[in-house]
Amino acid sequence: MKIPKLFRRCSVLTSRTGLISSIRVGLLSNAGSERVLCTHSEDSELKDLMEYMNSLKNYEKSGVPVGAGTDSDDGFDLGRMRRLMELLGNPHSKFKAVHIAGTKGKGSTAAFLSNILRAEGYSVGCYTSPHIQTIRERISLGRFGEPVSAKALSSLFQESKKTLDRAIAVENGYISHFEVLTALAFTLFAKENVDIAVIEAGLGGARDATNVIPSSGLATSVITTIGEEHLAALGGSLESIAMAKSGIMKHGRPVVLGGPFLPHIECILRDKALLMSSPVVLASDTRNRINITGLSLLDGRPFQSCDMVIQVESDLKLSIELLDLKLYMLGIHQLQNAATATCAALCLRNLGWRISDGSIRTGLQQTHLLGRSQFLTSKEAQALGLSGATILLDGAHTKESAKALMDTINMAFPQARLTLVVAMASDKDHLGFAREFLSGGNLDGVLCTEAGIAGGKSRTTAASVLRNCWIQASKELGLDVVHDGMKEYQDSSIDQLVSLSKLETRPLLAAVPSFQDSMKIANQIHRGRTRDQFGIAVITGSLHIVSLTLATLHG
Repeated sequence: MKIPKLFRRCSVLTSRTGLISSIRVGLLSNAGSERVLCTHSEDSELKDLMEYMNSLKNYEKSGVPVGAGTDSDDGFDLGRMRRLMELLGNPHSKFKAVHIAGTKGKGSTAAFLSNILRAEGYSVGCYTSPHIQTIRERISLGRFGEPVSAKALSSLFQESKKTLDRAIAVENGYISHFEVLTALAFTLFAKENVDIAVIEAGLGGARDATNVIPSSGLATSVITTIGEEHLAALGGSLESIAMAKSGIMKHGRPVVLGGPFLPHIECILRDKALLMSSPVVLASDTRNRINITGLSLLDGRPFQSCDMVIQVESDLKLSIELLDLKLYMLGIHQLQNAATATCAALCLRNLGWRISDGSIRTGLQQTHLLGRSQFLTSKEAQALGLSGATILLDGAHTKESAKALMDTINMAFPQARLTLVVAMASDKDHLGFAREFLSGGNLDGVLCTEAGIAGGKSRTTAASVLRNCWIQASKELGLDVVHDGMKEYQDSSIDQLVSLSKLETRPLLAAVPSFQDSMKIANQIHRGRTRDQFGIAVITGSLHIVSLTLATLHG
């Protein structure tokens, strides 16, 4: 089908129905997609490093111990990380840094801020986790934000290996995968003499390995949101989570609070800032005006037009007005992340860093991330066996991020029928996640599948267990569904269940352990829609199923 030129260019969409049809045509035009990074097979140069890293304790693979992020006997040992950094020559003391903690939004905020600084011409080091396709994604360098090359990372590892071996011996083998990678990232940033580093905390803040950053090196700290993820590891309450994340604040250094926060949680953060004599900037202050004004297309890619007016007159006086800002990171939550990053940039400007309004606009508009509101092209959809379908990848894995994703979908595609392909880690709130989608969307089907986590299966939720959570959530909400656990349908094939759900207009809930099989069933549901029904296949539940999807396409 030849796509009219009209839909390949930016068009302001004035009706919700027009938005659906125009974005649909734009996505099917195969014009513009997220840049896909190198696959694991292309990182053969990192074989020695990966073998070394795989020999270390990896909490992403095994799960975080109870109390790991608290000030207790079970907490991570930050002293161990300091001793490791000392053996490496304390590279973390040789550059300025912005340190970002929070339950959600850390990676997006780090990406926005890094791109703002790059747009101004600074050489930026950025350290985030987890990765989607290759471990190199966690460390980006320079003025263009490219992942560290396999050659540079391998060379650094070989140079550092004897020191790492010595540190591991001194610590009786207790140094972890995350600690070693953090140490390598900081060493690389010092070696490359970056102007500034943007550092995302891994777990919590106070006890996290990244929290070796000294007060003298910290330009500003950022706390994006406070939610219940990793509840047990961070003390068992929202209050204890807030205290753990506030541990990244340093004496006299400004802190940006993203939010919005519950009032008593904001009080905890402000009290800690007062104790540390840290000026506070609240990005979600009601006096700031941040709103989405419309959705449009540019070169086949949807973006949201936004207005951002920030007027801070509390501890610091900061201001900026950005009208008609075009964000490819969709949703009000991403606009909030952009505002948080902007406040961090304004704090840096207040400290004497050269950052223009134009660089802030450019950096925000150039930001996109794999697996965050990422639409696949028609060619990629065809490769997955869903020819002609609109496919959305999003690594949402908490009830808060599920709600944000549903809000984004309902804003852009209010009449769309959804087929979800979901895989989740075992330590997530499966019920809360399911409730958000079941209560907020027009679901045709939910296909619960499985994806490995950090190269292992120990934290993967079995498809049948996940399906049972969705069944329970549907009962709690009083929703009638068809599922493959029903006694009357146990002898039915998936084909028959798909047909049955269509006839009775009830969503299908099914356990499909094979990702490839889930794609086939999603295609059956897609093919069964009438021509006037617009449908979206949403692949979600973790960044690991995003990784599996992209590996299937490009591996």
